[in-house]
Amino acid sequence: MNTISRFNSLDEAGGQDDRDRGGHPIARQLGSRSLVLVGLMGAGKSTVGRRLAQKLGLPFRDADHEIEAAAGMSIADIFAIHGEDHFRDGERRVIARLLQEGPMVLATGGGAFMNEETRIAIAENGVSVWLKADLDILMRRVRKRATRPLLKTADPEGTMRRLMEIRYPVYATADVTVYSHEAPHERVVADTIQALKDWFDEHGSSSGE
Repeated sequence: MNTISRFNSLDEAGGQDDRDRGGHPIARQLGSRSLVLVGLMGAGKSTVGRRLAQKLGLPFRDADHEIEAAAGMSIADIFAIHGEDHFRDGERRVIARLLQEGPMVLATGGGAFMNEETRIAIAENGVSVWLKADLDILMRRVRKRATRPLLKTADPEGTMRRLMEIRYPVYATADVTVYSHEAPHERVVADTIQALKDWFDEHGSSSGE
């Protein structure tokens, strides 16, 4: 099965069974929508996302892991063998499919929110949360993993600065912004829940709630 076919078989490869969910006020206000975490690599989307999902009683999905499961190879290998454009196309389709399976907490890759079609799909089917982090925090975290394809350059910090310059203005269009700082993950989860409460106070719950 080629990589595109594997991307298309995600429903069979990556589906989750239903969980007891919806007890938390935020989960009830979401209705059928998902919480979609966006931000640069190292912002804490997966780590915070898992804890946030547990707190809200929602399933957690990591788009990067779903892509790897569907493709049968790592993201680094997809980049190396097929190129970034191929990866981005698969990423867009995988996220679109996941958004139809909500509600959930969905952690996305750093470049996913840069795609206009993906941003529209998230706006229609979710509430976006930007986990914003400073450069020094991001670099300290990403140095722990040597598998980031975009940072395999002679100047990883310079690359990260350029990514911040390009992507931060787009991330800033997310519904909610939460600072991912050097604090226990539970603190960032609590900050996220408070920011979501404030957002729902201003914008209301989903239709039908």
